[in-house]
Amino acid sequence: MAYLLSIIHIIFAIFFAIHAVRNNRELYWVMILILFPMLGSIVYFFAVYLPSSRMPNQVRKATNAAMSALDPGRELREAKQAFDLTPSAQNQMRLAAAYLEAGDAQHAAELYEACLQGPFANEKEMLYGAARARLQNGQAAPALELLQKIRGIDANFRKEAMFLLFGKAYAAEGKAAEARVEFMEAVSQFGSVEAYVEYAIWALSVGEVDTAETQRNEINKLKQHWNKHHHAFHKELLQRLDQAFAQAKKA
Repeated sequence: MAYLLSIIHIIFAIFFAIHAVRNNRELYWVMILILFPMLGSIVYFFAVYLPSSRMPNQVRKATNAAMSALDPGRELREAKQAFDLTPSAQNQMRLAAAYLEAGDAQHAAELYEACLQGPFANEKEMLYGAARARLQNGQAAPALELLQKIRGIDANFRKEAMFLLFGKAYAAEGKAAEARVEFMEAVSQFGSVEAYVEYAIWALSVGEVDTAETQRNEINKLKQHWNKHHHAFHKELLQRLDQAFAQAKKA
């Protein structure tokens, strides 16, 4: 039995080592996996593999948030090191994404613009990141161009996130009718806290208090089934919503 477990540990270690090499992760991960197959596989799974996998949006956010809390600057630091060591297009995309998640949209946008001229110009995740960076830099129209390109390539790509980003971009362009459609689709198809919050915040920004109250009522229904972990996970979103309502009352 012990022999069988050892074989399983080695298989997992080999799998994660291959993943590390293919994704240009730091070589020390390979060394850790070789020297400590079981422990190394567990650490690699939670630190690297799970956050970067194609898991559901909420799970990915929770995992990334947990890892960021443990080491807030880890991904940006490692992305910089990887790009300095090997300035490939893939590492450039990783660094751009790291800057964006760190809140530095300007640096992210500059790197993404370079990526748009490279071999991954039609890569959906890259286009999505570039659209987010453009929007955060006040470039709503160029952001919409990229979003429309993504939707043309794959209408099912990150559907909820795309609805919300489209809604924000249309709102920034003053296109209320188009923004409403996107936010309503996000709410009707997914009904997530994030969708309700973003729709409510937009509604308040255009003076539609009743619409915003409807979204808040839906959130309150969801909250009846929450535990302390749900409240903690959605704390930032709910604070944004409360601030938006407070500002609307002052207006």
